[in-house]
Amino acid sequence: MNTSRQSAGNAPAAPRAEPAPSRPRGTGRSLTRRGELLAIGRTLFSDTSCDALPMDDIARQAGAAKGLISYSFHSKRGCCLAIVQDSVAGLVASAASGLGLPPAGRVHRTVDGCLRYAERNQAVYRTIVTGGVGFDAEAHAIRDQVREVIVTTLAEGVYGRADVSTPARTALLSWVCGVEGATRDWIGRPGLTRAARCDPLVKTLGGTLRAVAVLDPAHPAPAPARRDA
Repeated sequence: MNTSRQSAGNAPAAPRAEPAPSRPRGTGRSLTRRGELLAIGRTLFSDTSCDALPMDDIARQAGAAKGLISYSFHSKRGCCLAIVQDSVAGLVASAASGLGLPPAGRVHRTVDGCLRYAERNQAVYRTIVTGGVGFDAEAHAIRDQVREVIVTTLAEGVYGRADVSTPARTALLSWVCGVEGATRDWIGRPGLTRAARCDPLVKTLGGTLRAVAVLDPAHPAPAPARRDA
């Protein structure tokens, strides 16, 4: 009997190595140029959808050859994803800008921050909240990342902690998705001021928090959201 072959056959298979995440190509000057392309793309993308944004425009604004975009981002889709990922930081910063405020003020600042970002970066906002770059897992992961940050920001502002129960998290996530839809409608049909759009959204959050308190008494609605307040 060939024991060496038997032992090899019975040995557990080695874990398959996961592919390394893609990283920007180059170092030094090429990465600087990549950053410049992202900044220009972010500006152009603020009011033009990715599908309608010619890569020639980014190259022309940067004074660079179109081939530099292919080298830096591999493809037009790669460039759009990089611009969206880079832009997410701006949306997250706007949503989380109320640190240090009382809970009611922090929630209001979170909603207003999202609206302000959407108002100034309409095409980017639509792409972020719909996962609309190629409709694939990577684009959806960016959208889900943003939602998770906003839900966490709200939970910390309302309940003073991020580790809320499943009913509370589900309710907050549902409200965030509703805000996304209302915001997309608002920027598509201008008429209301940002303040006029913000106040109803904050009030609907109060209703959501009261519903959470019924479903999970361990998460009572804060005083500003209670009917008896």
